[in-house]
Amino acid sequence: MRLGVLDVGSNTVHLLVVDAHPGARPLPAHSHKADLRLAQLLEPSGAIGPEGVDRLVAIVREAMEAAEDKGVEEVLPFATSAVREATNADEVLDRVRDETGVALKVLSGEEEAKLTFLAARRWFGWSAGKLLVLDIGGGSLEIAYGIDEEPDAAVSLPLGAGRLTSAWLSADPPDPADVKALRRHVRAQIARTVGEFSRFGAPDHIVATSKTFKQLARLAGAARSTEGLYVQRELKRKSLEDWVPQLAAMTVRERAELPGVSEGRAGQLLAGALVAEGAMDLFGVENVEICPWALREGVILRRLDHLPAS
Repeated sequence: MRLGVLDVGSNTVHLLVVDAHPGARPLPAHSHKADLRLAQLLEPSGAIGPEGVDRLVAIVREAMEAAEDKGVEEVLPFATSAVREATNADEVLDRVRDETGVALKVLSGEEEAKLTFLAARRWFGWSAGKLLVLDIGGGSLEIAYGIDEEPDAAVSLPLGAGRLTSAWLSADPPDPADVKALRRHVRAQIARTVGEFSRFGAPDHIVATSKTFKQLARLAGAARSTEGLYVQRELKRKSLEDWVPQLAAMTVRERAELPGVSEGRAGQLLAGALVAEGAMDLFGVENVEICPWALREGVILRRLDHLPAS
């Protein structure tokens, strides 16, 4: 069947269309993206403002039209931290449902971590052993660890690249004092969780997902996305540590000219790099392998698990 997953994230609204059936890997058929930056449209009260809600409704409507055009039989719609933490989340969800017919399922941070972990487990298989999975989104950082398809530990921290950029890095280029303060904040947050994972022992394989990690790996010399999903891509902590001060000294425009960095993500790349560096350092990780699958694929895989085998 042709499935669609509609991901209302903190940075983008992304419709991913796949051809799938139980027991087979989902094959991408179409992708429809729109930048929204919900994490940066929050008002001081914590609510998504009228302009943000209007744009969200319009983008969801466009995505559903695209799904219909592509012959999608079922759409799996969900929202993550930006909607989850908005003080007017219920009103936003009601309006989206009333005006588009789409009932967004709001995932908890733990659900995000678990579904991303499932995607990584299916991608690397059982031979990867104990997996540690890191995922930096626009609104949150997810960390999960385990040997099965259900992780033994899964946490979500409010350390998304978009959220931190809005709250901490207002100048362009950023003030060195702000960068230092953000680095300290990030590491304090992550350090609180390390003990929860270390009691399970060292992982056999450490992987990272998300656009942030992919762009950082590309900066450090990983293969371009055009070379395909099956090319192994890694990010070494030493390379990341070399890049962080360079990114901190650049303007957003200068970052956008770097290889693999999109204009829309350039502004939050430094914050994402600080989170990636902090997580790798505090968990004692020397390098991570980039996983092409993440939350959207996890949602699709979970749905396929509940379909009857043909």
